[in-house]
Amino acid sequence: MKVRPARPSEAAELTELALRSKAYWGYDEEFLAACRAELTMEPDGIGPRRTSVAEEDGRVLGFTTLEGAPPTGVLGMMFAEPDAVGRGVGRLLFGHVVTEARRLGFARFTIDADPNAEPFYLAMGAVRVGATPSGSIPGRELPLLEFTLASR
Repeated sequence: MKVRPARPSEAAELTELALRSKAYWGYDEEFLAACRAELTMEPDGIGPRRTSVAEEDGRVLGFTTLEGAPPTGVLGMMFAEPDAVGRGVGRLLFGHVVTEARRLGFARFTIDADPNAEPFYLAMGAVRVGATPSGSIPGRELPLLEFTLASR
């Protein structure tokens, strides 16, 4: 498994991957439809959002984005194919984001986490710093997490 920059031509594929990944947590079709706009990747946003994919044998197994400008960024999206959950895709992508953020001069990044993904991010070293409104579901709040980059 390797991480590489995403290609603009993969935007539609990444959007569908994000929706499959979100569905993994048991969300219904109505919920997923409400999230579609927020989870849509546009070809012209792939580069500016610093989108990276985890790939194995030519198959994209997950992707992530590192957004914003130093010193504080945002882990905007991180999703894995449902059949790849538990295979280290998330750990690989998170490690890549940390390396890239450090290389680019970030001191920290925030994560608006799905409640089901919060334990993963906490295990990676993020801490909960509050809550943030969902961009898709009125009245729903998401855990707001922060990951501080250690100097090296």
